[in-house]
Amino acid sequence: MSRSAAILAIVVCALIWGTTWFAITLQLGPVDPIASIVWRFGLAAALLFAGCAATRRPLRLDRAQHLAAAGQGAFVFAVSYGFVYAAEENVASAVVAVIFAALAFVNLVLFRVLVRQKAAPGAWLGAALGVVGVAVLSLGQLSGAGAGAAPALGVGFALVAVMASALGNWFAWRGQQAGAPVIPATAWAMAYGTGMLALYGVATGVEWRIEPSAAYLLSLLHLSILGSVVAFALYFTLARHRGYAQASYISALTPPIAMGVSVLFEDACFGWSAVIGLVLVLAGQVLLIRAPKA
Repeated sequence: MSRSAAILAIVVCALIWGTTWFAITLQLGPVDPIASIVWRFGLAAALLFAGCAATRRPLRLDRAQHLAAAGQGAFVFAVSYGFVYAAEENVASAVVAVIFAALAFVNLVLFRVLVRQKAAPGAWLGAALGVVGVAVLSLGQLSGAGAGAAPALGVGFALVAVMASALGNWFAWRGQQAGAPVIPATAWAMAYGTGMLALYGVATGVEWRIEPSAAYLLSLLHLSILGSVVAFALYFTLARHRGYAQASYISALTPPIAMGVSVLFEDACFGWSAVIGLVLVLAGQVLLIRAPKA
């Protein structure tokens, strides 16, 4: 991938994910979040499989590649998004987007511990700044929330989602090491995650329905086609070129976009703690991007 192609992919992915955080809120309501996630990633997986078939990409994976895809699906598309949807029922979508900036630091730590992957000092400093920014934003949300446990639950759910995403990235890296091609592996991972959530939904008595409203259906198409098929294909392709521990290009642009969308469409109002937190997150992302690969 050339430098210009990588920059274009970063911008496109950031613009897509900057809007998907709000699109998720349009899925909340009469339809159980588990059902909405199953519809989203089920459709996305079907589109990826169809695309692979149309372009004659081989879909067969070996045992190690399937195991990696299953782990990736479990943590990225099942556990992480289950908690993301739960978080957005309790806090503004932009808050969850900014908290996800901590993923860069969690990735650095996880890959250092599990695979002894090193990163430059600047990358660690940038990731640490991001964590401080997330902490400032989260504490500001909690201190200004007033009575009720909803904001604390929302922040807690978002942090669990970040941890799950980091584990999913490690499984994606395992698939890369096993030689799995990125698009077929992503398709299988989405299929595995969808299947696991569907089984969970059946076991817990989820009502399988679709809300026949324009807002729900259009947001579902946006989340499935752009937010899942396009964005995740771009993300995992970029991560393979840059490295999962430092794949922070996209998250450098996503939080301010998500905050702008949240202000426009959710009537969100962010105080100084949110502004300071965002500045720290962006400063950390700049250091991460500029840090040399170790």
